[in-house]
Amino acid sequence: MVFRAKRADRVKIVVWDGSGLVMYWKRLDGSGFKWPPVVDGLMRMNAAQLSALLAGTDWTRMHAPRMQQPKALA
Repeated sequence: MVFRAKRADRVKIVVWDGSGLVMYWKRLDGSGFKWPPVVDGLMRMNAAQLSALLAGTDWTRMHAPRMQQPKALA
């Protein structure tokens, strides 16, 4: 679960690590995180985009690699 502050400069992440809950908290000084739009009450990001967001970089430049469909053998 990822929670953001109203000012968009803080983020809290709660993760189950197999033995208990871990909370990760981060605040950006002087700027805010650039969050994706909310659609149906959810913000969707892949792992690469979340890593870029937490690093304070532009996550919109991160895209999942396109997987090529395997070709059928004759």
